[in-house]
Amino acid sequence: MNVHIPSQLHAYTKVKKVQVEGHTLAEVLAELERRYPGLRFRIIDEQDRIRQHIHIFINKEMADGITHPLQPTDEIRIIGALSGG
Repeated sequence: MNVHIPSQLHAYTKVKKVQVEGHTLAEVLAELERRYPGLRFRIIDEQDRIRQHIHIFINKEMADGITHPLQPTDEIRIIGALSGG
């Protein structure tokens, strides 16, 4: 499945989109961490919850947690909140 990476995290991946396999969102995030060390911590907190400033969409539906089951054809978008002042 394709995982779209937000520009805030391109420093880790150097790419906008990554092809990854996994049966759950947790497995996909583990694979991303294996390929790009430090990336998962920017997305998931110490209690294995999606960070407040991050939204993860699976086929246009927002994931409510990392146990969300996935299909090989799913499209995942990681969205980071923007802030300014």
